[in-house]
Amino acid sequence: MRASSPRLAAATAAGLLLGYLGDVLAGDPRRGHPVAAFGRAAAALERRLWRDHRAAGALHAALCAAGAAAPALLAARTRPGRSAAGRAAVTAALAWAALGGTGLAREARAVRDALAAGDLDRARALLPRLCGRDPQALDGPGLARAVVESVAENTSDAVVGALVWGAAAGPSGLAAFRAVNTLDAMVGHRSPRYLRFGWAAARLDDLAGWPGARLTAALATAAGGDPRGAARAWREDARRHPSPNAGPVEAAFAGALGLRLGGTLSYGGRVEHRPVLNSPGRAADWADIDRAVRLSRRVGALALALAAAAAYAGRRA
Repeated sequence: MRASSPRLAAATAAGLLLGYLGDVLAGDPRRGHPVAAFGRAAAALERRLWRDHRAAGALHAALCAAGAAAPALLAARTRPGRSAAGRAAVTAALAWAALGGTGLAREARAVRDALAAGDLDRARALLPRLCGRDPQALDGPGLARAVVESVAENTSDAVVGALVWGAAAGPSGLAAFRAVNTLDAMVGHRSPRYLRFGWAAARLDDLAGWPGARLTAALATAAGGDPRGAARAWREDARRHPSPNAGPVEAAFAGALGLRLGGTLSYGGRVEHRPVLNSPGRAADWADIDRAVRLSRRVGALALALAAAAAYAGRRA
């Protein structure tokens, strides 16, 4: 069935707009979020399937992604989902569930408030809500840098990437992208337990996140305060980052904001020495968190406009 008919294409675009608006106005619920329910189901399946082997992890990733995408695809294929109102409603609900820009801004600003008040202990306690790095050894600039980097990376993961896949594949694209991204956060890290089991989830997330990361970097370059600096940092520094998707995004944000990001960090007691991004920039401070959030919001709004236009232009459901 072609969704490029004017009514269904317009409904998909409208659904993306409504879902984005829902996230802006309401954000994530404190309880009962669909992504949390997915996480519990994925964890239960992991307990049954876990083996220290890539094949077991690949099966886990495939079942979880398919399990998230199938109900969304079915909802879009049923008779209500084939109507314009039904398509818009299904797309809006899944877009709201997949998007996390408001929650990202809220958590980032909570750390900013603690840093502005000089309360490093509270800032350290709040940081794990944004990223997985160890906060205890971080000073004020280190905490600010961690928040800015998290805002940059999650603008791609929690906003732009979801919009890209919503425009490209409709409700099932939104559901599958959020499932893959959540799985990567759960099992895609290089701990002894997940080095092999999480390999497939991490690689799948790299593939799913590739287009959104490049669009995020391009929009940050265009919408930031220093387009030339952002383009230079993206071109020169992104490829040295260990993540193929976080590298372009963080480098572009660093250049756009005139900040120096990257360097040494610690995850789960494991120290990593990452390359410096935008070395001519200055160190981040708490006031830069607001600048990063505002840039993230501009990038998200531009991505929404592009995604809605692409969805309206026509695609296959």
